[in-house]
Amino acid sequence: MRLKANCKINLGLNVLRRRSDGYHDLETVMLPVKELYDVVDVEHYDNGGIVFTASGLAIDCATDDNLCVRAARLMQERYGTGGVAIHLDKRVPFGAGLGGGSSDATAVIVGVNELFDLGLSKAELASVAAELGSDTAYFVYNDAEICRGRGEVMQPIELSLEGLWLAVVKPAEGVSTAEAYRGVVPRIPEVGLEELLRGPITNWQGSVCNDFEPHIFAAHPAIRSIKESLLDSGALYASMSGSGSAVFGLFESRPQLSLSDNLFVHVEQL
Repeated sequence: MRLKANCKINLGLNVLRRRSDGYHDLETVMLPVKELYDVVDVEHYDNGGIVFTASGLAIDCATDDNLCVRAARLMQERYGTGGVAIHLDKRVPFGAGLGGGSSDATAVIVGVNELFDLGLSKAELASVAAELGSDTAYFVYNDAEICRGRGEVMQPIELSLEGLWLAVVKPAEGVSTAEAYRGVVPRIPEVGLEELLRGPITNWQGSVCNDFEPHIFAAHPAIRSIKESLLDSGALYASMSGSGSAVFGLFESRPQLSLSDNLFVHVEQL
C-alpha cells in the first residue's frame, strides 16, 4: 500500500502559555501542502516485527527512533496487528517546521489500519496519532484546521485561499523544536487568530504573527532574509512555518523568485 504523506504550513502561531506538563498551549491554523509529500509504502511482513527502509533525503535518527517505526509499534501494541514492512521515500526537508515526520507517522497509522482491516474512525486514528507528537493527529484530517492545546485540539476553519500560489522556501540550516521553544516568550494576543484570519489577506502581514520568529530570526538571519525576499517578490503574506526553518509566501499569481541556488524551493497553486 502506497500513501502520500504531505506536509503542512502554519498560518499564524501564537504560543499562549507554558503548561504544567512542560508543553505549551498554542493557537495556530494548519494548512496542508498537498504537492509536497513523502511517499510511504506499508506492506505485510510475514515474519512479524517491523522492517524499515528509506530512500531520498538522509534521515538523521536511529531506526528505532524513527516516527514511522514508532507508529507501527504503537499499532501493534494497541491493536495486536501483525508484522509490517515500511519504506519511506523522504522528500520533505526536516528541521523545517513542515511536519514531515509527523505526516509520515500518520501515514503508517492510516496504512496499518487499512492493511489489517481495523475499521478505525478518524477520531480513533487521531487519538493514536496524538500519542506520537503535537501535530501528528492533524494529518488524519489534513484540511484547514485551527489547532489549540498542544496542537491536537482541532476545529475546521473556512479560508478563501483557492487560486492563490504558495511558495515554500527552506535554507540549508534547520531549527530544532528545542531551540524554538527555548527562546519563545508566551503571550496572549489582544485579537484571536481566527478573527484575524477572517479578515482580508491583505491585512494579515503584521497582524497574523508567528511567535517563534523574533528569536529565530535573530539567531538565523538567513531565515529572516528569505521572508524579506518573498515579500519583496510580491507575497501578500509571508511567515515562517511552525518552529522553522522553512518560510512560505502566498501570492496572487505564480511567483518569480530571485533566490540563491542553495535553497529548497517548492511552488504550488492552492
